[in-house]
Amino acid sequence: MSFESAVSAKAIELDHLVLDMIADSGSGHPSTALSLGQIVTVLMYHTMRWVPDHPRYPTSDRLVLSEGHAVPIVYAACADLGVAIGTDPDQMRPMTREDAMQIRAIDSEIEGHPNPVEGFPLFDAATGSLGQGLSVAMGLGAAARGDSLDKRIYCIVGDGESREGQIWEAIDFMADHSLSNVLPIFNCNEYGQADRVSPQQSAERIAAKLAAYGLTVIEIDGHDPAQIRDAFNEAATTAQDGTLTAIVARTVKGWGAPCIQGPGWHGKPVTGELLEEAHEQLDAIRSELVTTQAGDELAIYPPTEFEQPERPAFTPPTLDQALEQFGKSSVLQKGMFATRHAFGIALHTMARSERDIWVLDADTGNSTFTEWAASDEQVSDRFLECKIAEQNMFSVGAGLSAAGKVPFMATFSKFVTRGYDQIEMAINSGANLKIVGSHSGISLAADGPSQMSLPDIAWFRSFATMKDHNGQPGCYVLQPSDAYAAYALTMAMAEHDGACYMRVHRPDVEFLYDSSASFELGGFEVLTTGRDLLIVTAGYMVHECNKALDALDKAGIDATLVDLYSLPFEADGLLDLANSNGGNILTVEDNYGASLGSAVADACTESGDGFTIQQMHVRRVPKSGRAPDEVLRHCGIHHRDIAATAASMLGLANV
Repeated sequence: MSFESAVSAKAIELDHLVLDMIADSGSGHPSTALSLGQIVTVLMYHTMRWVPDHPRYPTSDRLVLSEGHAVPIVYAACADLGVAIGTDPDQMRPMTREDAMQIRAIDSEIEGHPNPVEGFPLFDAATGSLGQGLSVAMGLGAAARGDSLDKRIYCIVGDGESREGQIWEAIDFMADHSLSNVLPIFNCNEYGQADRVSPQQSAERIAAKLAAYGLTVIEIDGHDPAQIRDAFNEAATTAQDGTLTAIVARTVKGWGAPCIQGPGWHGKPVTGELLEEAHEQLDAIRSELVTTQAGDELAIYPPTEFEQPERPAFTPPTLDQALEQFGKSSVLQKGMFATRHAFGIALHTMARSERDIWVLDADTGNSTFTEWAASDEQVSDRFLECKIAEQNMFSVGAGLSAAGKVPFMATFSKFVTRGYDQIEMAINSGANLKIVGSHSGISLAADGPSQMSLPDIAWFRSFATMKDHNGQPGCYVLQPSDAYAAYALTMAMAEHDGACYMRVHRPDVEFLYDSSASFELGGFEVLTTGRDLLIVTAGYMVHECNKALDALDKAGIDATLVDLYSLPFEADGLLDLANSNGGNILTVEDNYGASLGSAVADACTESGDGFTIQQMHVRRVPKSGRAPDEVLRHCGIHHRDIAATAASMLGLANV
């Protein structure tokens, strides 16, 4: 049998299974899957170097399916090849046709869209929220190059999803970092969900855009096995010279089954008599394409062998020691240091000692102080400048995480909000993301609300209310109040296997702690102990609440002050403190509500005990001010406002 016949026969066999599995599930995207039959067959049965019984082997080529709804065609191939599946790495089993028929079932590893942590390790990241997969592929490619691994990253992108700006952020990134080991494959089947794609997403226009970005573009018939094979071979050969290549494949949505082609078939299973007709049409085209001529047969080529390098143990120095190491000991005499600076010191320290720490920034390195790591020759090869393309940065981080790296991604926390979808998809994937948002909250002052992050704690805190696939909080939300806390929590983030978001601030602040202080995810610190009122705060507002304590003390109010630097937190311990303060709780934060105060209120509600709780947070759109003090007054969370609110809770009119 010739290569062309072998591919055609296998692709049609997989197409038949796709129709049946989606019909049985009652939902799915058969027409998109059929548009990729030949491309997936050439990739998985011929071009990719991998082993089905160990799909995560470190040197294996990788497949990222950015148009995740097309995944049934990959599942069909995996069922045919017996690809290892399962959530327990020690108890993997070969996938079967019966597994494929359980697609979308609640107790099945075969998800409706790709997700590795549900038991399908062939994939590296959850996809299906369109536009993100190519960025993930870039992260995988960067990690492979960093490890000197000769592996190829194949990423299938839909023509409709190429309208997403993140696709072109990823192509920019590919060009900036010369990632020739990544091959974007654009599946141009001409249809989106509701109708035909825009002319801007035609195969001709996509090819022209890619060429304008500096890529060599190979245009093919996506159903011609020989053209597909030759394009993959050409891309692999030219990549060795550093040539950036993309493939634009013209395909037919619903290929082989004219009865489900054209508009109106996106996301619809084929059932009943129409299913029989689709099967008959596939059989008919098989008789035209499959011959018995002798020739090449399909074969899967294994990856190169790999030995995991040993990583030396790392004992982090204290902040005092790190400052001395980097010639910044004068900070200690000054007695003030911004939390963003302490993060930069911690990151630089870890990156020097830990080969798995990678640093990403979005053109803000001179403000987030990732530049300290970027300018260090020992670290610079693990620094990726992503420019002003935050969505791409977070998905690149997901790819790095899938390759076993620990990516720290920093930008202004206001701009982190642009990547909420990408971060959520990475959390769904089980990615080990470390996100640091700088210049947070209203203490930014002069730059005004366009630069302040105010809903970020509420959004990240929502993930702190659920558990990830390892039973850990979906994301730890960290708000250090001084340099020692920021330094220690950066180290704690690196040690934790899971997502973390840390919020740091622009202004220098006084030291509240020293190197003997211990900080852990889920913890809090008691700064003062009283009996009348529990004040709970975090980050910059710890200092403002500290100022309020002086006025409260003069008024005879004995308050307990807690630095609640972590969400989630140990609720029982905090509520014990509240009970010892008459059940009176005042929460203070420099952002919008549904955040720290809501987390404390939820803990009170869940306890079933009686508490009096009042929340102070930003309740209006802020404006610019020449100093943080002005904006705090404007938003009603100045230390005088805090003192007055605390007094009113205890029935006192003035303080």
